[in-house]
Amino acid sequence: MKRKIQRTFRVSKYIIYKETLVDYTETFWSFIGGFVGIALIALLQSFYLPKQESVFLIGSFGASCVLIYGAIQSPLAQPRNLIGGHLVSAIIGVTVFKFLPDIIYLTAPLAVSLSIVAMQYTKTLHPPGGATALIAVIGSEKIKSLGYLYVFSPVLTGVLILFIVALLFNNMTKNRSYPTNQNFTKLFKRRNKKGLNK
Repeated sequence: MKRKIQRTFRVSKYIIYKETLVDYTETFWSFIGGFVGIALIALLQSFYLPKQESVFLIGSFGASCVLIYGAIQSPLAQPRNLIGGHLVSAIIGVTVFKFLPDIIYLTAPLAVSLSIVAMQYTKTLHPPGGATALIAVIGSEKIKSLGYLYVFSPVLTGVLILFIVALLFNNMTKNRSYPTNQNFTKLFKRRNKKGLNK
């Protein structure tokens, strides 16, 4: 019995130790990807809008960065989920805002819950998508006035910027591979090598 307890303790200690190790290379590339992705969107916004209007830089992009730069192997971080989840949710958020009276305790939960169901049905589940739907309903007057343009800008333009940055920075080292679809990753790395050899 004592031997079994000691063995369990050793195994638990090892697992806890392994779980708390930090891969500094992984952390570095997560930081670089997140920084560049958000910086490009903010730069785009600074060129086109006054400082008080933050339309291109919506909060759900920050949550997407955590997934696509920090948890790149997660099924929720893959391109279909990233792009599809935001677009589906944006469409639902704008639709709820347009066709229902402005009753916040009805429109806000309806936009989020419908976006969850739609992402599940379309196999594009991406948690920040819920925030994208919510922003369409509770965002500033500038965002609300965009109507369905909200789907294209800021949502689609911002998501594409984040995605392109993810493709570049998540494939810089041999230990990181994004997206996890092996065929796509091989094709992307093969094209990168050809580009470098020229």
